[in-house]
Amino acid sequence: MTDSDVEKNKLMAIIGYIFPILFFVPLVTDGKDSPFAKFHANQQLILLICWVAWSVVISVMISIIHLYLIFRLLNLALFVVGVLWAISASRGEMKPLPVVGGFTLIK
Repeated sequence: MTDSDVEKNKLMAIIGYIFPILFFVPLVTDGKDSPFAKFHANQQLILLICWVAWSVVISVMISIIHLYLIFRLLNLALFVVGVLWAISASRGEMKPLPVVGGFTLIK
């Protein structure tokens, strides 16, 4: 990889990061012989695969509405506990958290 290769193919390397579906553009243009452009095309394809996989996982999680609601309720409960214990700390109280408050990690 040379500096001229990098300069010549910067745009090819950038395109697929902005629009991952266009990862193949460097492979069908002048960038097909560029190690720099090929490297970034590979990275962009990996990014696209990860994006698709993440979208599938989220879609599955949302379709299992009961599981999704449990996660949302747990997040809400943790937020409420955090607010209540922040208020308790602002009052100078030392109340242990429910269930896990008895563990000592920092001595």
